Parts: sequence; C-alpha cells; structure tokens
Amino acid sequence: MKFSSSCFAAVMTTMVTTANSFSFVPSKMLTYQDKDVASGSYCTSKWPSSLQMVATNDILNERDTSDMGGRRKKTKQERLELASKGLQVHVVGLSIHHASVDVREKSSIPEAEWNAASRKRCSTGEVAEAAVLSTCNRFEVYYAAAEPREAMARVTKYLAQISGLPMLLLRQNLFVLSGDDAVWHLMRVSGGLDSLVVGESQILSQVRQCHLHSIESDGSGRKVLSRMLNNAVAAGKHVRSETAISKESVSVPSAAVELSEMKSVPDSQIQFSEARLAVIGAGKMTRLLITHLASRGLERITIVNRSLTRPKELQEQFPDVDVQIKLMDDLWDVIGQSDIVFAATSSEEYVVSEALLEENALAGGRPLMLVDICVPRNIAEDVKKIPNLFLYNVDDLKAVVARNTAMRQREMIEAETLLMEEANAFIGWRESLSAIPTINQLQEKANQVREEELQKCTRKLNGSNLSEKELEAVERLSRGIVNKLLHGPMSHLRRSDSVEGKQNAVKELSAMFRLEEEGDKNARRRR
Repeated sequence: MKFSSSCFAAVMTTMVTTANSFSFVPSKMLTYQDKDVASGSYCTSKWPSSLQMVATNDILNERDTSDMGGRRKKTKQERLELASKGLQVHVVGLSIHHASVDVREKSSIPEAEWNAASRKRCSTGEVAEAAVLSTCNRFEVYYAAAEPREAMARVTKYLAQISGLPMLLLRQNLFVLSGDDAVWHLMRVSGGLDSLVVGESQILSQVRQCHLHSIESDGSGRKVLSRMLNNAVAAGKHVRSETAISKESVSVPSAAVELSEMKSVPDSQIQFSEARLAVIGAGKMTRLLITHLASRGLERITIVNRSLTRPKELQEQFPDVDVQIKLMDDLWDVIGQSDIVFAATSSEEYVVSEALLEENALAGGRPLMLVDICVPRNIAEDVKKIPNLFLYNVDDLKAVVARNTAMRQREMIEAETLLMEEANAFIGWRESLSAIPTINQLQEKANQVREEELQKCTRKLNGSNLSEKELEAVERLSRGIVNKLLHGPMSHLRRSDSVEGKQNAVKELSAMFRLEEEGDKNARRRR
C-alpha cells in the first residue's frame, strides 16, 4: 500500500505533543525527634516534611464542610488536578510519648471496631483511605488524602468526638505528622523503636493486624495506605531478623514484673519471692506475666477470670507453676488474700475502685500493691486515696525500661538504617504514582494532535478513493508511530529511581514538550 508524502508528514506531526504541567515543590526539612528515656536526650534525624509535629489551630478549627448540605461534584479538570497532587499519607494520634494514660484510654477502641472507625473517616470524602491502630501505648489514625487541611479537620473532630476531650486538651496531647514524616513514624513504630519498651515484638503483630484489617472487604486501606502498612510490616520483620533489637528485650509485662519486684519491699514490706500474687484476666498479657514470673522462680499464682477456658489453657502451658483458678465472684476474696495484684483484662470499665474496695471491706488494711497494665485502665485512680494501697500503671514503667533503652543504643542505630531503606522504597513507589497524571495527559495530547493531523490528511486523500480498510490502516499506523515515539520519554519517567530523579524527569518533559504553555491555553479556553 502506498501513502502520500502529506499523509506521512501528518502522522509524523504527532511527535510534537503537549500536556498539562506537573510541578513539584521541594519539601522543607523537619527535625524528627525521639526522646531517649534513659538519658533525657533526643535522637534527631532530618526528614523531608510539609507539616510540623503539632496540631495547629487553623487546621484543628477548620470548618466542617460536610454539615453544609450536599457536596458539589468536582469537574474533570478539578479531579485531574487532585490526581496530579497525589494522595499524601498522614498520621494523627495520641501516644505514650505525648499523652498520659488518662488521656489515651478515652480514645482506645477494641480491634474489632478498627475497620468501622476507618470507614467512618472515609464516608464524607475528605479522607480517601484510613486505618486505625489502637494499643496500650498509642491510638493512631493513618490516612491518605489529596487535601490535607480538610482531612485533618475531619480526623481531629473524630478524635474529639470519641474521646469526649475538650479541643484545647486534645491539642496539648495530639501529635500530627505528614508526608515522609508519617512514613518514617510508622516504620519506627513497626520496628519497635517508638515503643515504651524498645524492641518489643507485640507492636509488630499489632501493625500486621492493622494492615490485614485495612485490606479486608470492609477495610479502608486501599492502594497507598495498604502498601505503606505492608512495607512497615516487612521493615519490622527485617529489623528483628538482622539486628539484636528484640533479643532479651523487655516487654510491658516483664517491666511490670520488674517494677513490682523493685517496689515489693518498700511498699509491702515483704520479699518478692514470698509475696502472694494474683492476676485479673487470662489473656495474652497474663500469659506473658506468668512467663516472666516463672523465670524468677514463681511457684504459685491465682488467676481471676470470667470463665474457666483460658485459665485452664494457662494451667496446661505452665505445668511447673501452681495456677489457682477463681471466677470473678471470688475477686474480692482473692484481693484480700494477695500482696500483689496485676490487672490485665480487656474490660472498658473499672474492675477495681475505691468504692468497691470499701464496699468489700478491703480499704485501709494491710499493704496491697496493684499493678494495672491495661489501656483502658482496669483500676480507678481514686484507689490511691486508700492508706497502705500502692497503685502503678503503664506510665510508671518508664523508669524501669530506661536501662533497657540505654543498653540498646547501638541496635537502635542499626535498626534505623534498615528502616530507612524500607521507608525510601515506599516513598519512591509513592512518588512514581505522581507521574501517572503526566503520562496520561501526555498520551491524551498526543492522541489529540494525531487525530487533528489525521483529519487534515483524510480530507486531502478524499480524491484518492481509499477504502475503509486502507483508512483504518493509516489510522493504525499513526497510532503505532505515536506509541513508539512516546515509549522512550514515558519509560524514562517511570525508571527514575530517586524521588529527586522523578521530579526532575517530570520537569524535563514539561520543558521539552512545553506542557505548561499548553496547560495555560486550556485554562484560558475554559474561562
């Protein structure tokens, strides 16, 4: 088949293509600070970010636009502009480093409700993806959004609602991280570096559950957030397999055992080895408590629980320990006969309080130590009013774990290096998504030019009596040439390894094909 020179020239014209501009603004550097409990000093690292680690008034006071009636549907151009911005990841929450237990427990929710809370955050449109992580030491909402101010206002309002805290008090305890800082925070959480007990393994399991819930049918962690959580789980596993960060590490239950051993003589006037011990609850924390107590030569302990199933399982797991099982009806008899009582239930209500102790004639007698390792707490703060009663909670464990943190400084540095690799891998992947709108617009413009030139060529060929098949062949040829010509620039855009490389590649394409000029022309036409 023969083609006229004008037809071939028309097809070749598609080399000149344009698209809307896509620009990157270099992020400013934010110092991420992590306090060393042992020394009181801060371990700082520079990390690019766009938001400070504080809850600013203008963000927290952002007006709730969802209460103003129906939302206006975005135009195609507005959706394209949002897509070009990409979804940035953020985290807002309360942690043991910034909020006391009496604040954290008000926001705590059980794992079974994580997905429902995430769906509610995404229901109004400001938040595109969300995932909740609620543990003894933290309540954090990870989310992805194109417009951070609106999303931040929505998530912060949610925290105020579920906690019932005044906004002023919430601001004083809240932490906010955005962009790369949010990614780095999650990596450190999963690696056990942000935990009260550095290197503890339980948080990795909790982050893994957060990821698994986010990808469930009723979860809200889609492309971006689920990828970040999955990377965080991989990072946590990598750190624990390649460093000694979790070897012989202290856990919350082991720290509680060490604290009670340290305080038994000054508080209860009795040697720890001779103390009568009891624990309320029979879950994972109780199993860990018995494990650490057994390592100290424990021979007998009483478990108080609502049912017999789990306590009997613990009896079988610890055949060398005399495990006595009592139901909750016998709670006050057990407390009256014990020197040290650990509370480790999943109850959201107080199990022990001043009024209940007085009601059961257990107030003001011989010394009694209560160690509450739960959030929400199982033991009311008012029991401290009772003479000879000594109460400790998870916030009191900081002094105990300080030695553990000091001993792990070398492992922490090694772990941060590995975590940085995983964080950079996710950031690189996320930045690659930012090139997709540019690629789509480039293809759109190329096709537009191709069609315009093909129409001109077709008009000239009307007298050549070309059949429909021949015209289709011309069109296929034009498409093939356009695709081959665009393959190189688009491959270069996708292949850029670093974040800076991707940004530069987009700028190069913008300059090469005069994308900004074409975008301005389209904007003037729309006006």
